[in-house]
Amino acid sequence: MPSAVIAAYEYDGARETLTIRYHSGKVYNYLQVPEKVFKEMRSTMVKGIWFNRYIKGKYPFEEVTPGLKQTNLFKPGTL
Repeated sequence: MPSAVIAAYEYDGARETLTIRYHSGKVYNYLQVPEKVFKEMRSTMVKGIWFNRYIKGKYPFEEVTPGLKQTNLFKPGTL
């Protein structure tokens, strides 16, 4: 289901990193996110609300928006 805030997301299980691209264009990596938590997010119908309740403010993060990194994070067909 589409989110009013989250445009796209992907998960790297090896690094336990959840990457979120917001509709604003900003991209953040949320670190140390267990795969179980990602699977719960993926299965919820209300991504933004669930994300705010269970991930935002609970896991370390880094903004990765600047430069070419943003375009390299989301390859067509991977989300």
